[in-house]
Amino acid sequence: MRSREIDMLHGSLWDKIILFALPLALTGFLQQLYNTADTVIAGRFIGTHAMAAVGTNVSLIGLVVNLFLGLSLGANVMIARYIGSREPDKAKASVHTAFLMAAAAGILVLALGEALAAHIMGWLAVPEEVRDMAEIYLRVYLLGMPFLSLYNFEAAIFRSRGDTETPLLALMAASSLNAALDYLFTALLGWGSAGLALATILAQGTAGGILFLALRRVQGVIHLEPAALRLDWARLQEIVRIGLPAGIQGGVFSLANIVIQSAINSLGADTMAASGAAFTIEINIYCVIYSFGQAATTFVSQNYGAGDLVRCRRAAILSFGLNALCMGLMTAFILSFATPLMRLFDDNPEVIRLGTVRLFYVVGPELLNAIIDVFSGALRGYGFSLPPAILAIIGICGVRLAWVAFVFPQTPTFETLMLCYLVSWATTAVMILVAYWFYSRHIPVRRVSLPRN
Repeated sequence: MRSREIDMLHGSLWDKIILFALPLALTGFLQQLYNTADTVIAGRFIGTHAMAAVGTNVSLIGLVVNLFLGLSLGANVMIARYIGSREPDKAKASVHTAFLMAAAAGILVLALGEALAAHIMGWLAVPEEVRDMAEIYLRVYLLGMPFLSLYNFEAAIFRSRGDTETPLLALMAASSLNAALDYLFTALLGWGSAGLALATILAQGTAGGILFLALRRVQGVIHLEPAALRLDWARLQEIVRIGLPAGIQGGVFSLANIVIQSAINSLGADTMAASGAAFTIEINIYCVIYSFGQAATTFVSQNYGAGDLVRCRRAAILSFGLNALCMGLMTAFILSFATPLMRLFDDNPEVIRLGTVRLFYVVGPELLNAIIDVFSGALRGYGFSLPPAILAIIGICGVRLAWVAFVFPQTPTFETLMLCYLVSWATTAVMILVAYWFYSRHIPVRRVSLPRN
């Protein structure tokens, strides 16, 4: 297990950032494979309405996932910082506090989601012919929230010391199980959308269970000891201070997408199915963006804990450069093969056409999204988590809400709606760059007391 750690404090950075980010990107791909498998199976073995039912829940599920990812990022930052500053007792306390926090967050989201599921279908303006199927899928999916929360926090604990391979291996097993169960529950047993969601729950439980066992076996500061599980209020406050704004920032993206989804739903089932399928493709680009953003956060956090500001700045710049390179290659591939990729989901010509439109409008300007994620991540690594969250609320949520409220009604076409991604990303990217330039000149130097030999 120790061989999977990355020394973030010494030696070259670019190769270590790649070693950190690529397994994390693959982890993101596999997480999205849950939704991809659900969407493909729904379209091929149940029908377009089932595909629309799954697609209309994608943004809502993304909201919950981003909330868990943001909260878990607080644990990632604080544990990494304590590793860098050589404070093992605080790192251990953060690990056990984060585990309890994960369980509580998952149960809370489960309870709230089940209570509000029917209302959510109304808020999203889901058409009557799709509503029952969409609500069943959501209610069953929500039962897996504790597993989803635990996996994300457990993965963040491993990433804090540079280990992105262990979460990847756990998710590989879970994704294989999910794909097999999707086929079994729907194509063979005929359980419909509920079967798709049940398969995802069992897969998420598998991933969380594997990482729990790995944390029990691993040695060092991230070793999980059930007898030591207790809330350390000082560590909890630090995790929430970093994680809650990050969760809000991630949730803002999904909240805005939920508003957009309600507008998409007004355009009919074909548009819903096309948008859900295209989103499933484009989110894999975001997995690359997110992985390098996480690299910036973790490398900056450890080196800031060690008091090396020069290395912090180099980590942020290199994370963005490598991000732009990888993301550019993926964007070129997806735009070149947009139509064949859409055919994997549905043979309906109108679904294929609309899905291709979304891919060009959303995937094309993804470089702006890379700027937002990497430099927001670097700011969080320094401990400035609230400013990028506020800017995302203004630039992402604010612009998209205004667009849906005032621009889209004037020309209610799918193309008009998709243009809001470019406008909101451009606005937010400019603000994030200005914030990074400002805060990077006001970062206090940490004085680290190294242990005596």
